Amino acid sequence: MRYINYLGTDPATNIATDSWLLYNLKPDKPIFSLWRDAPSVIVGRNQNTFAEVNQAFIDEKGIDVVRRMSGGGAVYHDLGNICFTFFVPLPDSGQVNFKQFVQPMYDALRSLGIEAEISGRNDLIVEGKKISGNAQRYANGYLMHHGTLLWDVDVDTMVRVLNVADEKFISKAAKSVRARVGNIKDYAPEDLTIEAFIDKLTYYLSDQGKDSELILTDEQVAGIKDWRAEKFANWNWNYGESPTFAFNNHQKFEAGSMDVQANVVNGLITDINFVGDFLALDDWRVIKEQFIGQPFEVDAILQVLKANQAPRYFGDISNEELAAMFSATDSDNS
Repeated sequence: MRYINYLGTDPATNIATDSWLLYNLKPDKPIFSLWRDAPSVIVGRNQNTFAEVNQAFIDEKGIDVVRRMSGGGAVYHDLGNICFTFFVPLPDSGQVNFKQFVQPMYDALRSLGIEAEISGRNDLIVEGKKISGNAQRYANGYLMHHGTLLWDVDVDTMVRVLNVADEKFISKAAKSVRARVGNIKDYAPEDLTIEAFIDKLTYYLSDQGKDSELILTDEQVAGIKDWRAEKFANWNWNYGESPTFAFNNHQKFEAGSMDVQANVVNGLITDINFVGDFLALDDWRVIKEQFIGQPFEVDAILQVLKANQAPRYFGDISNEELAAMFSATDSDNS
């Protein structure tokens, strides 16, 4: 197969590249790519981003969140993770077979002496540990099959970026993930680097180097960058496309208890309620309408609170304490 080198390690650009090529490349024969992302969470097309990610941790570490076009669950990418994509002409979506497209990666790993096995319909494992997961998207006669190969992923961060309900469960969750997930580096020759591993995979998948790189034209690159700007680097796509959900969170502060209840549609607050025994000078409902239509995110809530001298409405609960409640994990998806 011929192959395409992506444009770097920016997650929004790489997810945009995947999607743009699916809809616009139109190859006559299968094409593949191997690429890497800077630390990021890639959520599935149908997921509620707010419910999937640990937003406070993501904000603290500056980790990107990008929604992809394919289904499946949220995954963590970093530079210890190798992503692969196949673009395959396929006239009938009924011909899609996950195992058929996992096979090339299985064969490539086995050729390098890594004793991979295919598990279920779309996973690769080594010694019982998962090293790869896959997803697909079909459009206009072409299949995009993409997945991950865990070379040396940061498991602790992998656990923390996704929603773990309580800090006390973090260590237990990380231990559980380590028991189920494997890093390929642990099964590869000691002197093999990730860069050399990618080169070897490329050599194998390109028919021992007989098939050449397909270099994107300036026009194609411009199209990809447009998609990145318009969609994949855009809050409205990455968060706003989340399904409608109801959010509930309870916290106890020195200044009193607080329950926040919000309805969220397309990532925007459509209704909100604050309930508790906090002491306030004025009724918070005076400023209720200023919350309506705001993005469901901490910074947006914080700006509303600061603009309205919030202690008048919420007593001694600070702006920061109250806004932080909107990054908590208790939500009821509907």
